[in-house]
Amino acid sequence: METQVQSTYYDHTYYDQGTPAERWERARLFFDARDYAGAARVLAGLVQEVPEQTGPRLLLARAYYHSAQLRRAEAELRLIVERDPVEHYARLMLGRTLQRQARHEEAEQHLRIASALAGDFPEE
Repeated sequence: METQVQSTYYDHTYYDQGTPAERWERARLFFDARDYAGAARVLAGLVQEVPEQTGPRLLLARAYYHSAQLRRAEAELRLIVERDPVEHYARLMLGRTLQRQARHEEAEQHLRIASALAGDFPEE
């Protein structure tokens, strides 16, 4: 039991250790190495600490998406879109996240908005 408690303590300490800038860099390293679950562990604490910043929340949503934690990705993306309705990439990711959950009609709305924000209009 003591070993399990120590292991949990060290896991949390490692992922939460350092300044926000150091944790941001660590999360990016995990993400770039395709350790999306590791990136999410670092980013979840960082997002709680700086909830107003879009960058960490968007990377957290991407980490959740790539690690198939789609409901969590959706929740983070909805927060971003609620705060900044013209955040193109969050709209695109939200649409794709909804598609992966077989919620195609709901996804279509966000994908159309993302295309419009990017200037991708259908040719007539």
